[in-house]
Amino acid sequence: MMPQNLIEGIYLLYDPIVILMILIGVSIGIILGALPGLGAGIGMAIAIPFTGVLEPHAALILLVSMYVGGMYGGCIPAILLNIPGTPGAVATTFDGYPMARNGQSLEALSTSAVASGIGGIISASIFILITNYLLQMVLAFGSPDYFLVAVLGLLMIAVVVDGSFIKGVVAGSFGLLIATVGMAPTVPETRYTFGTLILYDGIYFIPALIGIFAIGEMLKLSQESGGIAKKGIEVEGARLSGIKRIYHSPVTFLKSVLIGKLVGAIPGAGSSVANIAAYAEEKRSNGSKHDYGEGEPRGVIASEAANSGNISGALIPTLTFGIPGSGSTAILLGGLIMHGLIPGPEMFGKSADITFSLLSSIIIASLMIVFIGSLFVTQLFRVTTIDTHLIIPIICSLSFIGAYAIGASWFDVLVVLAFGFIGYYMAQHDYSIVAFILGIILGPIAETNLYRSMQISDGSIDIFFTGYITTSLSLLIILILSAPIFYTIFRDTAVFKR
Repeated sequence: MMPQNLIEGIYLLYDPIVILMILIGVSIGIILGALPGLGAGIGMAIAIPFTGVLEPHAALILLVSMYVGGMYGGCIPAILLNIPGTPGAVATTFDGYPMARNGQSLEALSTSAVASGIGGIISASIFILITNYLLQMVLAFGSPDYFLVAVLGLLMIAVVVDGSFIKGVVAGSFGLLIATVGMAPTVPETRYTFGTLILYDGIYFIPALIGIFAIGEMLKLSQESGGIAKKGIEVEGARLSGIKRIYHSPVTFLKSVLIGKLVGAIPGAGSSVANIAAYAEEKRSNGSKHDYGEGEPRGVIASEAANSGNISGALIPTLTFGIPGSGSTAILLGGLIMHGLIPGPEMFGKSADITFSLLSSIIIASLMIVFIGSLFVTQLFRVTTIDTHLIIPIICSLSFIGAYAIGASWFDVLVVLAFGFIGYYMAQHDYSIVAFILGIILGPIAETNLYRSMQISDGSIDIFFTGYITTSLSLLIILILSAPIFYTIFRDTAVFKR
């Protein structure tokens, strides 16, 4: 079925509207990615309500194109200003900015464009090739397996949170609490509605996302004034030499794409982990041969190739299990739900043409990145000079209009405002936004499948140790939960002291 579904997916791209959506998405993504503090996630969250007029595949292609563009856009201020536009561009500053200081800014920007573009093409192509295996895996999963996968995703909070583990757990638990508001998904009972009918349907996921990502970031950005670029910097150097760097560093490039894809498949890890992991591996394997941190192009290649690989990698858990691999894919998941698409077997069966059109659009968007990044890099820097006082009212207005457009409900507008302040507070006090998103998304998945599992087994927990997949997942969860205990017991032994 895969060749036929792939052809059908590609056929969906033979539409001027779809190609326009890709171009618009990439362009907006680059602009938002180049503005530190914004990022493509804000644009995706605001755009979701307005995609209701589009066909499902066109709407999702617009969102994923923003994702692709934003991932590249973050490298522009990272290289020219030493300010990462997105978390995925942190490692790009390590060698990108020194290259700019050495008069090689054009080379660094073109290197990042080619690494991002070709890396995105390779990563999406790998996804297309393994879709049959993913379908077989998804079909082998039952309710007990989905429950355990959701629990495993929640345990990833311990892996992906930055800073305090306790704050990560609190943020994740708060997300779980929000997910329980309204009518229970398994029994006809209401929870935490406080006697008001307006909460019977719960707190809708998309307005909450808009508030967390858009309004929360605008509140944070309001503390700054002027443009991102406080001083001018010359964009100079050789444009074509950056393209040649990829050709002369194939091992670095391919290895980093694979690292990005594998890290992206870990729920919640995101590009911030992927680009640093790829850079660290590149420095470990070739650190004695090159001057990393002083303007080594291989460092830029490693970071940007990992970012592009991360995009398709993050889509794997999102499309197969409904578990977002990153913050941006959490918003994309909201788009799937809004357009009536259910992650899981349906995305590789009944809706396989949409899945393949989505992956094919990543390839086209990545080609646009190579073209735009290589030819228009001298103009992209102007984005960072936009005054924040112009950005904030535009983003806030679109956020409230979009929230109201979802269901013509003023309650959704209040949700956006409330979660905007919550997101701002969480950011100011280092609570993990990713952990919160995992909690609010995985809570209903875990609850629904636990209920089904208990019905099937008449309340016996033996169902979680009956099959190969279920037993493996259960043992993995037990191992993760037990690891801190064993570490505490054995940390003072001779083995740990060595």
